[in-house]
Order: sequence, then C-alpha cells, then structure tokens
Amino acid sequence: MDTIPNIPQRDPVLFNDWLPVAVAARVEAGAVQALQLLDQAVALWRDQAGQLHAWEDRCPHRGTPLSMGRVEGDGLRCAYHGWRFGSAGKCQHIPALPELGEANLKAQVATYAVQERYGLVWVCLGAAGGAPPPLPEYADPALRKVFCGPYDVRSSAPRIVENFLDMAHFAFVHEGILGEQQRAAIADYTVEKFDDAEYGRGVRAVQCRAWQPRASKAASGGAEIDYTYRVPRPLTAVLTKQSAGGVREAISLHLQPLTETSTRVWIILALDDFISSEAALRQFQDTIFLQDQPILESQRPHRLPLIPGAEVSVVCDRMSLAYRAYLKESGLRYGVLRAD
Repeated sequence: MDTIPNIPQRDPVLFNDWLPVAVAARVEAGAVQALQLLDQAVALWRDQAGQLHAWEDRCPHRGTPLSMGRVEGDGLRCAYHGWRFGSAGKCQHIPALPELGEANLKAQVATYAVQERYGLVWVCLGAAGGAPPPLPEYADPALRKVFCGPYDVRSSAPRIVENFLDMAHFAFVHEGILGEQQRAAIADYTVEKFDDAEYGRGVRAVQCRAWQPRASKAASGGAEIDYTYRVPRPLTAVLTKQSAGGVREAISLHLQPLTETSTRVWIILALDDFISSEAALRQFQDTIFLQDQPILESQRPHRLPLIPGAEVSVVCDRMSLAYRAYLKESGLRYGVLRAD
C-alpha cells in the first residue's frame, strides 16, 4: 500500500533542518533532478534565470512526478497533461481548459526552502530557520576545496556519522593508509560541548592522536596526526587534522537521509594540497570511504541504538557516546532506536 510518511511527527528535528541534496554546480539551468529526502520525493530544478527550486515531486492533478516534465522559463510543465506551474508552485495553465484564467486555477505544488552554500544545495522540508551548519574552513582561501561522492549507503545517517567519529577502526578497516594493527592503541582524548558563533553548537573531541602510514594524498610517509572532531548538527561532522610535517586538512561529512536506513553521503575536502590532481584527491577519498561502506552496511541494527546497554562500549568510544547523547538530547528519532 502506498503511504505518505508524516515526517514532522516522526522527526521534527530533521524536517526543520537544512540537509544537502546536490553539488550546486551540477544542477544546470533548464534541467530537473528527481531526488529523495526523508522518504519524500523532491524535484530539484534551476529555472532559466538560474534560480533554484525544490518542490514535491508530484503533480497534484494525477500524481505524475514533476521531474518527468520540463522547465519553461521560471516554471515547470507536467509531462502527463501539460499543466504549467509557476515559480511559486501555483498552477497557471491547463491546456485542456485553455479558457480558464490563472485566477480560477487552484492547484498548488508543495514547495520547499532551498539555498546554495559551501558549493552544495541545501533543502529544508519544514520551517526553514537559521542556516546550514557552519563550515568556516570553506571560506579559507589557503585551503583547496574538492567535492567527493555522492556515496549511497544502505545504513542510517547516524550510523555513518558515528563511524566518521571513530578512530579505533583505522588500524583494521584502513590498514596501511590510516592505521596499522601494530599501533592500534587509542590515546586518551577530551570530549566537550561547544557553543560559539564560528563553529555552531554541538559536541567535539580534541587532542585526538593517531599514527597513520599515509594520512592524506600529499603525505610522503607515516606520521602522528593530531585530530579534532566536531558535530554541529545531527547529520554533519567535521574532522580537522594537522601533522608534524604541516599537512593541514579538513574533511566535512554532510548526509542526505533518503530513508531511515539508506543515506546519500556528501564530502567536502578543504586542504592545502594544491599539487595533486582533483581526480587523485577524489580517488584517495573514494578508497577510504569504500572501505567503510561494507562495514556500515553490515551493522545491525541499521538504525543507531540510543538505548542504554544495547551495545557494549569502552573508554575510547567516548566521542561516539557523546554523539549518541547529543542526538538523544536533540530529540532525534529518524534513523535511531530509542527507548522512549
């Protein structure tokens, strides 16, 4: 049976947040993209003047996806009966009833807030307040920006964030690149809450250290890397690292939850490597993420458990535990398992 999910009741936290759906440069004027966000079908399109639009991907007449239609100036025309909808989503013309003026047409497409920031397109399905998560590294001219992905993963978005925050898997999942089994021990680190204008509000881990045979594409040998992790929003995490050799890098993870247990992953690299080709930088990141993917898809349950005692944790999992506590306090329900 077809159902229309009631996302606001299921999770107002994500419904009212800004979530990434595309690389802005890949959304061409005059084209419509069909995408999914929080179980909702969305038509993303850029009109002939370059303005972005995000609509429910469903014609209110007979339910045909509007992404099958075409852009006409600042509006969309449905592929089924040719109904034309203006930039605000209101029907302006029905070819089968040409005598009806726009004032007599009542059909309206649900429209969503959309904006471009950090080279990505962000959509809010609910009440758009504030802005997408802060990423000050994107504005740093000394850091080169590279977009990686998207990667589609059969796992919940919170599981993917938690994996991103985890250092103990480096020596096994990324052996020879981000870790070595002979050096698997995780040194003590500090977890704290933060709330400031530049980085937003959330949880972070500081003074994280790990030995890495090859910390980045530019790295020429093994080194002890200093890490900082921060989570400013439930589905955003940023890693910054600095080695003794001066390799500076920020990796930001931005997640598009398709459903509760399937996710599209967007990654922005901001790094001081201006020598490696963009293809080589992407390939390096692809290698890392594709090593993570089968692990993520194998975890059970797919949704991240926020129930005490559901999984066994140890002291080096303190950032994971802080993230889980942060999600629970935020009221997140989508993609997680809760006792309440």
